[in-house]
Amino acid sequence: MKNLIEELQWRGLVHDIMPGTEEQLLKEPTAVYIGFDPTSDSLHIGSLVPIILLKHIRNYGHRPIALVGGATGMIGDPSGKSNERNLLDEDTLNYNVDGIKGVLSKFLDFEATDATSPVLVNNYDWMKKFSFIDFAREVGKRITVNYMMAKDSVKKRLSGEEGGEGMSFTEFTYQLIQGYDFYHLNKEYNCLLQMGGSDQWGNITTGTELVRRMNVDNEERSKAYAMTCPLITKADGSKFGKSEGGNVWLSADKTTPYAFYQFWINTTDEDAEKYIKIFTFLDKATIDTLIAEHDEDRGAKILQKRLAQELMILVHSQEDLDRAIFSSAAFFSKDMTNLKTLSVKELEAVFEGIPVAEVSKFDIEAGVEIIAFLNEKTGFLASNGEARRALKENSISINKEKIAEEYIVSTKDLVSDEFILLQRGKKNYFVVRVK
Repeated sequence: MKNLIEELQWRGLVHDIMPGTEEQLLKEPTAVYIGFDPTSDSLHIGSLVPIILLKHIRNYGHRPIALVGGATGMIGDPSGKSNERNLLDEDTLNYNVDGIKGVLSKFLDFEATDATSPVLVNNYDWMKKFSFIDFAREVGKRITVNYMMAKDSVKKRLSGEEGGEGMSFTEFTYQLIQGYDFYHLNKEYNCLLQMGGSDQWGNITTGTELVRRMNVDNEERSKAYAMTCPLITKADGSKFGKSEGGNVWLSADKTTPYAFYQFWINTTDEDAEKYIKIFTFLDKATIDTLIAEHDEDRGAKILQKRLAQELMILVHSQEDLDRAIFSSAAFFSKDMTNLKTLSVKELEAVFEGIPVAEVSKFDIEAGVEIIAFLNEKTGFLASNGEARRALKENSISINKEKIAEEYIVSTKDLVSDEFILLQRGKKNYFVVRVK
């Protein structure tokens, strides 16, 4: 077997690892599972790390199991949370589970039939069969309260270290239910390893302990291992995975391919060097070469461009990558020639994050003086005086063409019969949507 742990280590994807894990993965093909919390009907780029781990598992000859937490999602994981989550109703939860299954299916072929073919499971399928009494007798009996309270996720909540109002019994049982997932997958698929983020170490090790205790009479079956990867952060310490518009999602209906591309292309140099190891499957020699080339001319954004390319093709498609590159070049071009070829949907994506004002087409059909348009009609500038000063400074453009104080705005200025792009200086953009 090729050394999966060695591969993950140089990529910066190993945080905690239980003794014996590497030896097990070198010995034989091993079933490995990672869980996904169905708090939404999609996954954002924070979930890319576990997805990529599953793909590495598959690439290195092991069997990836993706678990969607239909049951655990009904409770809510307390790890890293200062307050109890709002409980989702069953219809919402089922909708979210189906959405996440759809996203995961883009990355792993769950229809494959070979010996290490990927598996997709929902823990509600086995947890729904338990009565409370049965679970308390069969599972709760195996783990002591002392053991459960020693976990950091529990201690922090009970001590008030993270604020909030303590922990309900519902959340307290979460680690037991997740632990039982490991036991069930161990029994059904001979799953020997669970992976997850570093905040999951307590839950995962509870699972390994439960597997050991529920198989106490079977030494071979009592083996279980754990590994976590670091939680991804930005170099400046801010949260990874968010843009100005909020979460960056893996679904095109939530985050457009253009916005997804822009997120990666605008990564800092320091983060790009880290992320290209984590989020791509490029080998070490290729990455080392890219880093060296990037350092010679950082303005060329060699790392960011390759990172964006790899992620766009992985999550979306080559066609989406090509359109994103074209749209980006069109927006930053000195003229509107290529921007005018974009569809309304593509323009909406390009203009996302830029301040927008709406005006009626009726209001501009007869023509509007530019000063009134910049101030009263759109609010782009704060006053008529500011508008006059900006025009005298020759800093105002409409659709990337400089205009003077006598300019009249009309329907002739519409792009795709709907937009007017205003600009003050080089970087201060404003979009007027005409309806």
